[in-house]
Order: sequence, then C-alpha cells, then structure tokens
Amino acid sequence: MKKLFVFAAIFLFATVSFSQPYTIQQYLSIKSAGSPDFSPDGKRIVYLTNATGTSQVWAVDTAGGKPEQLTFFDDNVSFVRWLPDNSGIIFGMARGGNENTQFYWMTPKGDAIEKLTDEPSVRHNFAGVSKDGKQIYYTSNKRNRNFFDAYSMDLESEKETLLYKFDGNISIAAFNDLGTKLVISRSGIEKSLDNDLFMVDVKTGTETHLTPHDDASEFGNVEFLPDGLLMTTNDKREFEALVQMRQKNASEDDWSASNLSTSVVYGPNWDVGGVTLSNDSSRLAYTVNSDGFSELYIRNIENGGKPLVSKVSSKADQIDLPVRGIVGGTRFSGDGTKLAFSFSSPINNGDVWLYDLKAKKLSQVTQSDRAGIDPRTFVSPELIKFKTFDGREIPAWYYKPASFKGGIAGFTTIEPDGTRISTYPGGLKVIVSIHGGPEGQSRPGFNPLFQYYLSRGHAVLDPNVRGSTGYGKTYTHLDDVEKREDSVKDIAAAHEWLTTKGGADRKRIAVMGGSYGGYMTMAAITLYPDLWAAAVNTVGIVNWETFLQNTSGYRRRQREVEYGRLDRDIDFLRRISPIRKIDRIKTPLFVIHGKNDPRVPYTEAEQVVDALKKRNAIVEYKLYDDEGHGISKLKNRLELYPLVADFLDKYMK
Repeated sequence: MKKLFVFAAIFLFATVSFSQPYTIQQYLSIKSAGSPDFSPDGKRIVYLTNATGTSQVWAVDTAGGKPEQLTFFDDNVSFVRWLPDNSGIIFGMARGGNENTQFYWMTPKGDAIEKLTDEPSVRHNFAGVSKDGKQIYYTSNKRNRNFFDAYSMDLESEKETLLYKFDGNISIAAFNDLGTKLVISRSGIEKSLDNDLFMVDVKTGTETHLTPHDDASEFGNVEFLPDGLLMTTNDKREFEALVQMRQKNASEDDWSASNLSTSVVYGPNWDVGGVTLSNDSSRLAYTVNSDGFSELYIRNIENGGKPLVSKVSSKADQIDLPVRGIVGGTRFSGDGTKLAFSFSSPINNGDVWLYDLKAKKLSQVTQSDRAGIDPRTFVSPELIKFKTFDGREIPAWYYKPASFKGGIAGFTTIEPDGTRISTYPGGLKVIVSIHGGPEGQSRPGFNPLFQYYLSRGHAVLDPNVRGSTGYGKTYTHLDDVEKREDSVKDIAAAHEWLTTKGGADRKRIAVMGGSYGGYMTMAAITLYPDLWAAAVNTVGIVNWETFLQNTSGYRRRQREVEYGRLDRDIDFLRRISPIRKIDRIKTPLFVIHGKNDPRVPYTEAEQVVDALKKRNAIVEYKLYDDEGHGISKLKNRLELYPLVADFLDKYMK
C-alpha cells in the first residue's frame, strides 16, 4: 500500500505540473472585483466586478453574505460611489468603449436608475461627491471638445453649474467640504509628466498658483486638511513623496506663497500613492510602490485640540497583506473604523478586502470565481534585471512554466505511461509583453492571459523598459521625444538576455503589446526583424503623424509633449514611424483593434494591415465594432484570444 501511495502522489504531481487541464475559456472566465465604497452606516459595500462578462455594480454586506447585482448593462461601468446621505448610488458608464462617460443615479437597492447626463459626444471625468451627498464634482469637454472645464451638479434638481473654465486639459484634484474651494490640476504643455495645482475660489473665480516649479514634476493625490493640503509630489525629487502644505495662519484662508509652508511627511526611495483621508480627517491611508509591490500604511492626523491645526503622525502602521501583491481603491468607512481596498497578486485574482482598524483584523469580502482552475497551478514571476546597450539595468518580471525546472536544452518529463518527452528541446518559448503608456509600469498583479500561456508551456517576460514609471523621474524621461527608439533597444537587449541567461529558444520568442506597447511591438519587428517568431499588436500606434492628427483633440497636445509636436518634430515623427519601415517586417503579425477607440484610431491598424497584405506578408486582423481602446467584453475576448493562442502556437513551434 505504501508503494501505491507514493506512485499516486507522483502521478498527481505530474498531472498538476505538466499537463494543461484547463481551457482558455476558463482562464478568460476568471473574475475580479475592486473599486469598493461603503454605505453611510458602513454595513454594506458597493463594488465593481466582471462576474457577468462586463464590469457591473454589485453590493454585499461587510460581514459577509450573498453578493447582489445592481446593474445589468452590456457596457462596462467605470466607477461607483455610495452617496453619504444614503439617497442613492452614483456610477459612470461609456458606450461601446468610446470613453465618453455619462453619469447615472440609482437607488441603494438598484430598483430604479436615472441618467444624470445624456451627451453621448461629451466626456465626463468624475471627481467626487460632496460630504453631504448633495453635489457631485467633475470636468467635461461639453463647451469645447478640445478643452475641459470644472462643474458641479445638484443631485436633487440635476442642475449643472460651471465652476471653472479653462482652455486646456484640467482635472479637479480636490474640493473642500463647503464646495467653496477647488484645487485644479493643469497638465503641462511643454514637458511630459508635468502638472501644476491652482487653488480656485468658486465664488470670486480668483485662483492662486500653489506649485511653482522648474523641472517636470507631478503633484497629485490631493486632500484638504483643516489648515492646508495633503498631496504627493516628485518636485525636486526622484520619487513621489507624501507632502503636507500648511497655511501658517489658517484663519485668514490665505493661499498665497507667503502664508504657506511645505514639508515632507514621508519620502522613501519609491513612489507614494493612493492617498485616502477619513471623513473626519483624523486618519489617512496610502500605498508605497516598492519595486512593483504595494505596501499599505495608515497614519493618524493630530490637531492638538485646535480645529484649524493638523499634524500628520510620524508613526505609520503597516497592514500585513495576504501575500505580496497590488493594492488599489482604498476607501474609509464613514466612521473611519474600517478600510476597504482591492487586492490582487500573480496568484490571487482581484478581490475586495476589509481592514478593521480597531481589531487590526484583515478579512476578504468578495470571493471572485476562478472558473474551476486550481489556484495552485498559478505561477508567480521572478524579478530579474538585464543590462541594455548603455549599461543600464532594466527590471522585468519573468514568468516560467511550472514544468520548467532549470536547464536550457534536453529537459525531460515522464508521462504517466512511462514515455520520456523532451519538453523544451531547444529552450523555452517566450512571449515578451510590453506595457502601454509609456507612462506606465508592469506590476505583479493577476493576469489570466499570462497564466493561460504559462499553462501551454510558454514563458512570459514582462519588462519595464526606460520610460516606465515607478523607478524615478530620471528613468521615466529617458525615452522622451528624440530618445524614443532607445526604449526599443531595451527590448532587443531583453531578447539577448533571454537567449543567454533566460533559457529561451532563440527561434521561439514572440513580442506583443497594447496601445503604446503596440507601437513598441511594431518598432521591435521593424528595427529588429530577425529576432521575433511572432508578434501581436493591440490598438497600437504605427504612424505618429496620423495618430496625432486623428486622436481626440483634448489628448493631442498632452501626447505631443511626450512624443513630439506635429508643427516642430514632423520629420522625426515620420522617421520613427513603423509604417515607414513596413518593408522590413519578416515576422508573422496579428493586429487587433476596437472601432470606437478615441485614443488610437482604428485607422492605425488598417494602415499596417493593408500595407502587409499588399506585400503578401503574413498578417491576421480582428476589428471589433463594439470595443474601444482594448478588448474588454467577455464575448469578444472568448472569440479573440483562442485565435491569438493558435497564432502563437503556429509560429512558435
């Protein structure tokens, strides 16, 4: 009996580790939940989950119980807020991926829904709800599609009020409890990743510049305190620090430079973000992006018994997370005793979690379905760094199939019938996945497609090439304008590392990416055409000139400061456009786009597909009429990604 037990254990290990028992439909059906918000009494939480195939509003008791679905749309809901007076719930939704979000009100039970805005060609960017639940604040481009203005809406009368008009790209960074003051963020027009904050008196219209600075700097995560503001900034720093801006004499309500003092509360060598304040301004929560993983902290704010004084405690309490992963969407309950947030990791699909500050207890609120897949089969990545052309080290997440235990050639497994099979005779098949942005960062959250590719024996390298955020201001600006193709050299260096140190088969490495990552994919197969076995470009830029001409007007100048201006850099933009090097492409290419994409028009995809078809090159194309900047609906993903997987298998044999 003992020998039989050992054999059964070995057989089970072989089955779990080396077979592929799950379908791509199962992986794509894995659900996630996030964006939580409390009911006013703290007994319920509303949140977003894609349990039905699109992101919809659900509710559940904080103590646990059966979740209840509140919205039933074909399009994704983008945000949800429970009104503090319990008069209803606010949510936003755009149609067909066009990103022109409209606002809706519904009862707490979801049995009645009303439209608050009904302007399909206008984009509304939600900023928040007033403390009394009577007003919402937002920006929209209804006056001019190229600019944004600040508005409030009285929810009872549905009357909209223009609060601040500006011919440029702005957002509402914060507003005070009385609605008499707004902090407006203006995007820089000469530098990328640069903005400024202005204090606006709603009644008089006067504005005060709060953040004069010289180099490209960011100011965000703004919260009002009784005597000033809390925010994050990387001004005169490499990383985003938590900063307190105090009025020396708060009773005068003077926001001039002479009455302000600024001090750093916490400035680690990583970015601070996700700042959330409790309703009574006595506690704050924030996250630290430590090498891609989230650390979650809570600090107290003292006033010494004086109503117009606030001092952030020097002591912080760190919340112990289930495993290392990613935290988002932090929200305090009305009484400040509980903190809700979303959490995911490479092996944990996204769910809503709850931290009880009094009991110091962490609990999981939602249990998102894994479509019957054993979570023990999920793979966590290794953080590696590879050297690139100029000697810099590029960080990357390297996922290797569970069956790959080391060695490059000749690795074998034993099937249940005793057959010896060389699983990786020439090394690993690897997909190099490039994130969008470029102001973005690949982080170790849950990615069902990665897990599917891993289950089929592919490895995945997820790099953060120069231009990525999370590694300091200098690193982020290494790819600006004329340095654009330096980041593509980093991808070539990734290929070299994979073949020399990563156990990869040189002839079986593919490259893929979406949005800016789509451009990087196209640049990689035109600048380095001999390196890649296959490529997948999703909603990617192929022609910088036509992209900037045809992208949404409000985005053009914002993107030009990063990529180059049409009126100044046109020769350069043409020179680095992959469409200009289309004759170099040797790699089989799969192109994906959404017809309603307001960021990268689908005509970018049409250009490259038409050009390759004229050359009789290998190209496949899927265009979705009901999608925008990415493919998000489950029905479309279930059709698309089996085709992508088969495409990769065909050309990575």
